[in-house]
Amino acid sequence: MHAFEYHRPASLKDALALGAQKSEGKFLAGGQSLVQAMKLRLSAPSDLIDLGGLQELKALKVEGSKVTVGAMVRHAEVTGSKEVQKAIPALAELAGMIGDRQVRHMGTIGGSLANSDPAADYPAAVLGLGATIVTSKRRIDADGFFKGLYETALEPGELITSVEFPVPKRAAYMKFKNPASRFAIVGVFVADFGGGNVRVGVTGAGPCAFRQKDMEKALAAKFAPESVANVKVSPEGLNSDLHASAEYRAHLVTVMAKRAVEAALK
Repeated sequence: MHAFEYHRPASLKDALALGAQKSEGKFLAGGQSLVQAMKLRLSAPSDLIDLGGLQELKALKVEGSKVTVGAMVRHAEVTGSKEVQKAIPALAELAGMIGDRQVRHMGTIGGSLANSDPAADYPAAVLGLGATIVTSKRRIDADGFFKGLYETALEPGELITSVEFPVPKRAAYMKFKNPASRFAIVGVFVADFGGGNVRVGVTGAGPCAFRQKDMEKALAAKFAPESVANVKVSPEGLNSDLHASAEYRAHLVTVMAKRAVEAALK
């Protein structure tokens, strides 16, 4: 690990000011990805700006048909929230599937989305639910947020402050997990908002999370497992590694989507 300067700002304003001053610095959320990258010398920020003390980023609330999760809310808080369990059970369940107990008690939704790991779970929910990512500068629709491998629409110095999830009629998340890391080899989040408005978010399969439009169209016509059972997903552009080939991941997208629809209907 390379040497760095550590900062713990007392307010969001101070954190943003430090971010603007330290061009080679990084914001530190839960540290579950960044610290590991630093240990491996894959990342060498000049400064770490710790967001852990910022109460402004820790709100978790349900208001009407919207669930708002602050950027520094831990995964364990989402899965343990009675309000989230009632409003969007699938979101609480997804948070409970992330990593192990330590990761769930340290990792944050803001850190996960800003990192945009291709196998992370939250991106599937963000796309599947059509969430809005609120930053220090603007509001970004889910469809415009994930750009590529570890790449998002965030600009230098821009910080996620919260994520707003609309409440669906029904939803579910299913993933085929790596048995060691528990990352998603493929994960699929399906959400039905009624009136033929269905969204399907996929993670683990490609360089970043994406929507499966063919499945959305099929489920809009009939929200049933058989609607997606015969949807053939192209392996072109999907990830291929020691865990699974692109062809196998394409197959898993269909399998996990079918299971997610089955779970949503229960």
